[in-house]
Amino acid sequence: MTKILMVCLGNICRSPLAEGILKSKLPHDKFVVDSAGTAHYHIGNPPDKRSITVAKKYGIDISNLKGRQFGVHDFDEFDLIYVMDESNYKNVLSLARNDLDRTKVKFILNEIYPNQNFDVPDPYYGEIPEFENVFKMLDEACSNIANTLL
Repeated sequence: MTKILMVCLGNICRSPLAEGILKSKLPHDKFVVDSAGTAHYHIGNPPDKRSITVAKKYGIDISNLKGRQFGVHDFDEFDLIYVMDESNYKNVLSLARNDLDRTKVKFILNEIYPNQNFDVPDPYYGEIPEFENVFKMLDEACSNIANTLL
């Protein structure tokens, strides 16, 4: 079973969207997909209503997800860790214990733009169009991830 973790800052906007999108593209009996945030702001909270709305528009239900914080134990639990931006990347790597941990961490948009380390913009202070834009980026990246893994 391959386990994949999506990581953003608060685990209420980008990473739950990425989790829901990738889950929808992979067989549940062979893959586990989860999400976490590097900050503790929203532990136990559901995703942002705008993320839920945009996901639902595309037939994906993320309303039951709950925010949690990334921890060192996640390096042991997950095979791949996709981060949404440079800040997340630095925060996750700061907890890495060794080279194996570090090799698991990847920028999600590198799945579309190899080795560019582009950020998925944080839509938190935006409106539905910003969330739609993020959904489309993540959908393309997750399609590429799924195609590589399947």
